[in-house]
Parts: sequence; C-alpha cells; structure tokens
Amino acid sequence: MKVILVNGGPHKEGCTYTALREVADALEQNGIETEIFWLGNDPVAGCIDCGYCKKTDRCFRNDCVNEFLEKAADADGFVFGTPVHFASAAGALISFLDRAFYGRDFSGKVGAAVISCRRAGSTATFDEINKYFAIKGMPIVTSSYWNMVHGNTPEEVKQDLEGMQTMRILGRNMAWLLKCIEAGKQAGVPEPEKEEKVWTNFVR
Repeated sequence: MKVILVNGGPHKEGCTYTALREVADALEQNGIETEIFWLGNDPVAGCIDCGYCKKTDRCFRNDCVNEFLEKAADADGFVFGTPVHFASAAGALISFLDRAFYGRDFSGKVGAAVISCRRAGSTATFDEINKYFAIKGMPIVTSSYWNMVHGNTPEEVKQDLEGMQTMRILGRNMAWLLKCIEAGKQAGVPEPEKEEKVWTNFVR
C-alpha cells in the first residue's frame, strides 16, 4: 500500500514539508510506502473545463498535474499539505487540485488534508481541502485534532508539540484505515454500488 503526500508549499523543505514528513514517518512505521511530491515553484494553471482529460486521462498542460496522475493510479491514499495564504490554501495547490480531481474517480482512495500556518486561517483552509475528498466519495482521515501545525519556520513547527503529535496520529490512523479497507477486500466485502451520475441544474 502506498500514500502520496503532496507538498503544496513554495518551499521544498519548509513548514508544510515538516508536517508532511511527520505523517510520512508514522505511515512508514506502520508498513505503508510513502512518497512526498512537491509541486515546485513553476506556475500551475487552473482548469479551463476543456474536457481533454476526460478523453485522454491526462491534462493538455503537461506539467506537475500529469506527473502526479501517473503516480496516483497506483496510490491507495493521498495527503495534501498547504500553507495558509489569506485564510486559504496556496493558489498553486488549488489550481493543481481543480485539474487533478476534474473528471476522475478517486472513490475508495483515502484522503487527508494537512495545514501549516503561522497563526490563523487554518480551519477555513482545512475545510477547503476536505471538500475535494467529499465530492469524490473518498474516506477522509482524521486525527486527534484538526490536522494543522503552527510555526513560521520548520524549527518552530517542530516546537508545536501538539501539532506534531496530531501529524503522527494522522499517519497511524491512515495506515489503520488502509489496512481495514484491504482486509475488507480480502474478506470479499464488495465496494459500494455505483450509480450513473444524475445532474440536476436549478435553472428552468
């Protein structure tokens, strides 16, 4: 089993990475393979609803989104980490998520959000990321508190003992849930029945 942890922060080994690393360590200690995937600092364009990906399973913009999607096919879960920018997730991560999630079936894969902030705006950002999982039928993994750390530098994040504990518990909870899902499959428990999507627009 494998989890991809996406670092949506502008610094490859900054505060967001520090939190994700703690989650990854806990996952690995519980037998789950991990990979931390950094978006980098090149601009990430938003989705333009062209439909290209529905035909090819790739975005027409050949950037980090396509690189992620190739890895995502074999992943069992994802953790998306972001710093807080004006009480919201980093713009690059939102553009990335809009395109990565558009027209794709991630149902059954587990998801978690990790938020890094200096002081505030974390709960709004946490809610923002979790909505991507909810709309795709993905089990959302929780911890002992909201999945957030506080600090302005990696060193300060490490001093947030409660936040770092929250990250470790998140990793262990995700490992446990992945193993439960796998055990259910081995026991012959079928996945939920899927229905063809019904689209209702409230315009008459």
